[in-house]
Amino acid sequence: MFQKFLSAFQKKAVGVSTPAALPLFGLAPTLTGKTVTTESALRVPAVACAVALIAETVGSLPAKLFEKDGRASVTDHAAFSLIHDEANPWTSAEALRVQLTTDALLRGHGFALVVRNATGAPVELHRLEPHMVQVETDDFGEPAYLVQLADGRHRYPFTDILHVSAFGGASPITLGREAIGLALAFEEHIAKLFANGGKPGGILKTEKTLGDEAKAKLATSWTAAHGAGRSGGTAILDEGMSYEAVTMTLADTQFAENRLEQIREIARAFRVPPTMLFELTRGTWSNTEEMARQFLQVTLKPWLASWSWAYARCLLSPEERRRLYVEFVTDDLTTTDTAARAAAYGQYRSMGAMTANEVRAGLNLPPRADGDTLQNPYTTTGAAPAVDPVADPAPEDAPHD
Repeated sequence: MFQKFLSAFQKKAVGVSTPAALPLFGLAPTLTGKTVTTESALRVPAVACAVALIAETVGSLPAKLFEKDGRASVTDHAAFSLIHDEANPWTSAEALRVQLTTDALLRGHGFALVVRNATGAPVELHRLEPHMVQVETDDFGEPAYLVQLADGRHRYPFTDILHVSAFGGASPITLGREAIGLALAFEEHIAKLFANGGKPGGILKTEKTLGDEAKAKLATSWTAAHGAGRSGGTAILDEGMSYEAVTMTLADTQFAENRLEQIREIARAFRVPPTMLFELTRGTWSNTEEMARQFLQVTLKPWLASWSWAYARCLLSPEERRRLYVEFVTDDLTTTDTAARAAAYGQYRSMGAMTANEVRAGLNLPPRADGDTLQNPYTTTGAAPAVDPVADPAPEDAPHD
């Protein structure tokens, strides 16, 4: 990244405060004239909602370590605690995922340093500010990370930096900056309009010829009487003057429709269903449920896949990756209601796909001693098994007929 900036400045001498330098730092204004930054973009409610929705959902989903053969959960590995419990003594695993996903959504990349003990086992994960990290790749695409810390710059291999990135390494704020800039322009326009009492700007017309001094006095007196914060009164026009509005009204610009369309554009930039951003004009009970499933399939799965691989490459050795893998449990996102969930579990039990303890684990209930069999509970009477007279003959002293 730094080399890109340096080469751009070397080709043409540009001051950091000149307009030509702004695109290098992502500060060039949009076509609306609005400069979209991380801070300004988050002032748009749809952007703030999308960022929080994705980051907090990724953080809240439990991540676990599984065996590839048998799919048994592995809890005695050092990686399990880092991905499931806490990243370090002051940061939970959930909080770290929220922080790094937010960094990637706002700045394109999220980084964390893997701290290891004397044997090389990972013991902690520490978040790094994105601007402190520079990524370099060799001819084969293998990345290395230059990290600026308090004691100087350090170089780390890819196994020591947990790295998640947005699509193409560019944040949705960068890719959708024009849509966000238009949303900011709409917000500013409506704010100024209502600050002026909802009255549009206009011009005063008269058939008389006024000198420069008379025009200045007329403008001053009109602004003092009907300017911002003083609108709503009655204007008295004399000497044949008339008032003509020149600013477009909200109806002229189809303001409400355009504001809704900007929410949809921002939803497209973040690949979030519009109903998840509370744009419910086309939402129904049926398609809202379907969009919730799309949120998992289209929005979250790429992020979860990126996180799973980032965890695996840093916390598992190549040998361990052959038999272990990291996966997020997404059952809560696909659960509709209690009745449907109970019916699904009942079908799984009857077909022998789940044991009673597996169902109880899905309901966050403790296991039972007799809950590890796959027998169908709907065909089992629970009575004691019948005695086979051949296999278990009667005792010799039993009475005979």
